[in-house]
Amino acid sequence: MARTAELQFPMASEPMVGALLRALAASKPAGRMLELGTGTGIATAWLLDGMDAHSTLTSVDIDSTVQDVADECLGADLRLTLVNADGVDYLRSQNPDTFDLVFADAMSGKYDGLEHALAVVKPGGFYVIDDMLPQPNWPPGHAEKVPVLIGQLAANPNFRILPLVWASGVVVAVRR
Repeated sequence: MARTAELQFPMASEPMVGALLRALAASKPAGRMLELGTGTGIATAWLLDGMDAHSTLTSVDIDSTVQDVADECLGADLRLTLVNADGVDYLRSQNPDTFDLVFADAMSGKYDGLEHALAVVKPGGFYVIDDMLPQPNWPPGHAEKVPVLIGQLAANPNFRILPLVWASGVVVAVRR
C-alpha cells in the first residue's frame, strides 16, 4: 500500500500543459529538448508528439521505478534518451546553451539548481515549468516557494517570462 501512495504523489501533466509542450516542441525543428522529471512519461509523450524526426529528447529522473514505466511505453522511440540521475547533477554536467527547450517538471531544475537549468537553455529557447498554482500534493511550506521562484525568473535579464494562470499554473520563459 505504501508504494501505491508514493506513485500517486507526483501529479501527472494536465492535457492543456501537454498540448502546450507539444506546440513548443514543434516550434524547434531538429531541436534538443530536456525534461527534468520523467515520471511515468506523460509529458514525455506530449513532447515526443510535437517533435520532428530530427529532434531529440533527454528525460532525466532520479526514480528508476517510475521511469521504467516511461521506458516500457516510450523507450522504442529512438529520439528519446532516458537518464536515471539526479537532475541537478545532470544539469551541472551539461554545457551552457545546449537545449532548445527545458521542461522542469521536478524540484530539480525548478526549485533546486534553477541557475543550472537556465544556463543550458539556448538563446531563443524555452524554459517551462508547471504546477505553479496550488496543488493538493504540495507539502507544508511549499506555497511560499512559488512566488520566490517566479520572482527569480522575472528578475533574470536573460529571460522574458509569461506566467499563465491556466491549467496547473505554467510559466514559459524565453531566453533572449
